[in-house]
Amino acid sequence: MAPATARPHIRLLGQPLGRVRLRTVLLARWLAVAGQALALLTARFVFAIELSLDAALAVVAASLLLNLMLILARPAALLSERAVAALLCWDTLQLGALLYLTGGLTNPFAILLLAPVVVAATILSRRATFVLVALCTATASFLVFHHRSLAWPDGGLDAPVLYLAGIWAAIVVAAAFIALYAGNVAQEARQVADALAATQMALAREQRLAALGALAAATAHQLGTPLSTIAVVAKEMARDIPGDSPLADDARLLQAETARCRDILAKLAARPEDDPGSPLLRPPASAVVDAAIAAHPTERVRVAQAASGSGPEPRLAATEEIVQGLGNLIENAAQFARSAVEVRTSWGRDGLEIAIADDGPGFASGVLDRLGEPYLSVRTRERDGESIHMGLGVFIATTLLERTGAEVAFSNRPRGGAQVLVRWTRARLDQAAEVT
Repeated sequence: MAPATARPHIRLLGQPLGRVRLRTVLLARWLAVAGQALALLTARFVFAIELSLDAALAVVAASLLLNLMLILARPAALLSERAVAALLCWDTLQLGALLYLTGGLTNPFAILLLAPVVVAATILSRRATFVLVALCTATASFLVFHHRSLAWPDGGLDAPVLYLAGIWAAIVVAAAFIALYAGNVAQEARQVADALAATQMALAREQRLAALGALAAATAHQLGTPLSTIAVVAKEMARDIPGDSPLADDARLLQAETARCRDILAKLAARPEDDPGSPLLRPPASAVVDAAIAAHPTERVRVAQAASGSGPEPRLAATEEIVQGLGNLIENAAQFARSAVEVRTSWGRDGLEIAIADDGPGFASGVLDRLGEPYLSVRTRERDGESIHMGLGVFIATTLLERTGAEVAFSNRPRGGAQVLVRWTRARLDQAAEVT
């Protein structure tokens, strides 16, 4: 099967989970560095609090140096979840080092140990978030017993153990609560965004298909008159040409193809309600595939069908959507196959799968993730001196099949050739059976 325009996968409106722009991370880190330096200098020179200023500024300078290294190494990068988690772990440890030098949990800024947990709960996975919670708990636990006391101007602050235990418990409980609650809220927000993106994508595809339907109906109306003229001329030619003439077969073929075109145009011009009962007709799946093959005959290559599975063969509604969608994919495979197209129907407890495989050149690299978009120009392939353009037929086929609840996937076979998999889950098949 030749390179075709690809069916797009649904993508999120925002960034994928855990991926953040480096610029966003650096902005928060520069604010943290400036705030830490300002707090240290204010405590030392404004409030005259004795502290290990040199060591504390060295810890702040380490974060500043890390920021500069990130700018030089990846100036416009999109950080992965692992990279973001690593930076948040560094921030937790760096803040723990500052608190160790400035009074431990008696320092009012100890509450900032929760900041990395909040960020993690908002943008990272639950696993990464609970790693930050564990690190925050370990850092707070260390600071309860190990820290340098501050020399306050009025004689210092000797906090009782019970008070330190209360501060520790507050930080740990707050970290766990934030991880659970904020994480759930952020996950629900991402799910809503995903659902909105999927709905918008589906609506756009339906609008494009509706526009194509209107265009097809108008085209069917306009082509009716010239096609009738061609049919009359072909009939007269077949009547006037002697039966033993080499042109007799061509005349009969012209008549047959003209009749086929008229049937196709009649279907395009027909309304869905003009075909009563077709959704109620539920033959075996292999029979529906036979109908799709018969509706798109090809003489250049052989189309072989095989059916197998465990349990009773599922039944499909013999609707025009399924027959036309499968037929378009089979016809597309036949256009680019060298000698044969295989259509395998298989079923089991999980559902029904129809595989359409050919022995052609396969899909071109770089277009598999774009299959199914209309009017998307990729590359064309020459066969018998004619340029074959792909895209619209695949878009129509995938859209029609997805409207029936099917999943369509495109791939290249290891031994050569292309393959299209059309799947209906067991739940979808059962749901369709209940409706009909």
